[in-house]
Amino acid sequence: MPVSGSLPSPVEPSPGSPEALATAWADYFHRMAFEPPRHPAARDFLDEDLRATLRRWIPADASVVEVGCRTGDLAAALPNQERLGIAQSADLAAEAQRRHPEITFEVGRIDRLPPGRKFDAVICDRLCHTVTDVRAWLESLRDRLTEHGLIYLTAYNYLWEFAARAAETVGWKTPAPTPNWLSHNDFHNLFNITGLEMVRFEDRLLLPLQVPGLAPLVNRYLAKLPLVERFSLYRLYALRRRDVSTTPRPLSVSVVVPTRNEAGNVAAAIQRTPVMGSSTELIFVEGGSSDGTWETITNAINNYRGPLKLSAHQQTGQGKGDAVRLGFAKATGDVLMILDADLTVPPEELPVFYDVIARGLGDYVQGTRLVYPMQPGAMRFFNRVGNQAFSHLFTYLLQQPIKDTLCGTKVLRRRDYERLAAARHVFGDFDPFGDFDLIFGAARLNLKIVEVPVRYQERLYGSTNISRWKHGWLLLKMSAVAASKLKYV
Repeated sequence: MPVSGSLPSPVEPSPGSPEALATAWADYFHRMAFEPPRHPAARDFLDEDLRATLRRWIPADASVVEVGCRTGDLAAALPNQERLGIAQSADLAAEAQRRHPEITFEVGRIDRLPPGRKFDAVICDRLCHTVTDVRAWLESLRDRLTEHGLIYLTAYNYLWEFAARAAETVGWKTPAPTPNWLSHNDFHNLFNITGLEMVRFEDRLLLPLQVPGLAPLVNRYLAKLPLVERFSLYRLYALRRRDVSTTPRPLSVSVVVPTRNEAGNVAAAIQRTPVMGSSTELIFVEGGSSDGTWETITNAINNYRGPLKLSAHQQTGQGKGDAVRLGFAKATGDVLMILDADLTVPPEELPVFYDVIARGLGDYVQGTRLVYPMQPGAMRFFNRVGNQAFSHLFTYLLQQPIKDTLCGTKVLRRRDYERLAAARHVFGDFDPFGDFDLIFGAARLNLKIVEVPVRYQERLYGSTNISRWKHGWLLLKMSAVAASKLKYV
């Protein structure tokens, strides 16, 4: 028995217990930080790939915290101004601060982050394999997100478990404590029960070594093929909070209507557009019509006495994309919407899009015309075939399901559009439709893409401005640009 008044001797944790594993992992991370690895080339190759990927994924203006930052090299590789690293021990925090004095580091629990300041980006590099309670850990990360923040979580592919153990056995890899190995289904279940939602994921590195001439070919192209990508070394997830509001705060709405030779649809667009949120403005953008569309719009606005706020502007450029950008620049609403002037997507369905955005069910919402039966003549046969082909292509490129890339009804919040527009130079300015400018930008910002099925109707006035063959070829070229910027990098 201990001497009266003295503290009892600490009890050694039993082997394999959560406490023993936590201690073993703390010792392992300390060794990895201060002792050279057996094969630094493999470690450096993986680390540099992750740094480059996160530089693409995380917006440069985001506030960033790296949980379990080790010596701070990953956080230091990011261009963000506001960066914090949370280390497992005082020794690690001191070493990280010595290496990177421009970043703030602190000591804290990484297995269950305590409440505190919130961040736009929470980075967790492979910690899921080491924490003793993944569910509680994910919940603590979720609670450190800003309203629209994202968790960037990396995990080894569980199919590599045997290879990792074999490498340790033959001495190619530093032995590690017994890790958690989780499949994609395991993660999906954990995300569901912790109030998180996967925005996108990307599989990385089929050949995790710098083999000159071969590694870039294998990792950039071969590893991105369907089925093959499932054997990549690690996966990067982008996760957001799944906060669904049943009584959302009312938001103001701006509906932009690009119009060219649509004089017969102007009155119906005004009459049928509902008032949404706290207020709704309807903005017509006219571009070089020959049927009196501009005059029809100005007369309709002068005679209008209803609840909508109406305005009209004329393009100096060309194309629907230019019209959308002009309309969004003139808009004042919290939520930005596009309504095609042909009214083949009924304006009466816009409140559904508003509800999805206002309740936080998605960040970028667009219609899909390929779910419900269409009216005869609403979409030509080859247009439908092309839409379905681009659906599969874009789902593959964006790694978010998208069924109808060309539906004109698109909705997002103003703040996200402004971030998207600021990074427009990444893809270039050659999209005359505006559809792909928004889709690619939303994917690059890791916005949650959601589709709303709509009843697609036959045009009652005028004719389409789309040339299916000419514009189809242009869409293929834009897809190649997206592949080079989003997928094959």
